[in-house]
Amino acid sequence: MMELKGIQRLEGHTDKVWSLAWNPTTGHAGIPLVFASCSGDKTVRIWEQNLSSGLWACTAVLDETHTRTVRSCAWSPSGKLLATASFDATTAIWENVGGDFECVSTLEGHENEVKCVSWNAAGTLLATCSRDKSVWIWEVLPGNEFECVSVLQGHSQDVKMVKWHPTEDILFSCSYDNSVKVWADEGDSDDWQCVQTLGEPNNGHTSTVWALSFNVSGDKMVTCSDDLTLKVWETESVGTQSGGGFAPWTHLCTLSGYHDRTIFSVHWSREGIFASGAADNAIRLFVDDNESQVGGPLYKLLLKKEKAHDMDINSVQWSPGEKPVLASASDDGTNQGVGVDIILVFHYLLYE
Repeated sequence: MMELKGIQRLEGHTDKVWSLAWNPTTGHAGIPLVFASCSGDKTVRIWEQNLSSGLWACTAVLDETHTRTVRSCAWSPSGKLLATASFDATTAIWENVGGDFECVSTLEGHENEVKCVSWNAAGTLLATCSRDKSVWIWEVLPGNEFECVSVLQGHSQDVKMVKWHPTEDILFSCSYDNSVKVWADEGDSDDWQCVQTLGEPNNGHTSTVWALSFNVSGDKMVTCSDDLTLKVWETESVGTQSGGGFAPWTHLCTLSGYHDRTIFSVHWSREGIFASGAADNAIRLFVDDNESQVGGPLYKLLLKKEKAHDMDINSVQWSPGEKPVLASASDDGTNQGVGVDIILVFHYLLYE
């Protein structure tokens, strides 16, 4: 038997919670788990788990910087910087200085709403995407300075998400134009190019692609969409092949019939389980089906959590650390759009 057991409902935001991000350096060696949440209330909250009680508390509120909804947040690999992307067309960089968070840089340039922000594995590059259909790549310089090194114009519609590959400097972007684009720097001139488009003609999605996530080794990727499906993709080798050519991604399988409304978020755990959250208020967990028959689905439903929230689930994220914890964020459940947020933290429990 398996179950998602609720640990705690976290309250504090006064509008819908859009995104969650775990600090990657927490959750092990006696360091308590920490994550950030961002909201339509224009703030970011930092949550920390008490090691003795296991309960969570808000330790910081980052406000008075963004003037509109904060749509996305992401920690640098070192866990020292937090990037936040907002509908005010800016991305803010926050530094943790002795427990206090200071806004040390503001990145401007997008014409309108910034939808997502992502750090590369080395923490040397930052990517942002926007409703203006563009993807920007920023180089991280000394002294908390950031320089835009490339503006990528390939999508024909709003770009919903950007995500760096977990080990390679290869960037992926999801869009309202129903496609995922793969971007790589094929030289030393910061000349980033679209090296592949995963779209409807090659078994891609038929509606908006909202999110994607990689497995721990980086050779598989899962995407989720408004078309109510999850698609798993694979590459023969991670990054570039020995001859210098790009190793393309190919469609592995499609999972359908598990959600009956838009799937907004998907995240792959280090233990090989990927979670999906959708507008049907439900969470699903999937795992590799080692016993699948030839021609059958390669991934199977492991667990389903009906009514995990009262409204749309915008983000599901697995924690770092020894014991997997799943956090999910949702709309706030009021008709007026103002009320108490819903962030739930779950233990994933496996019973022998």
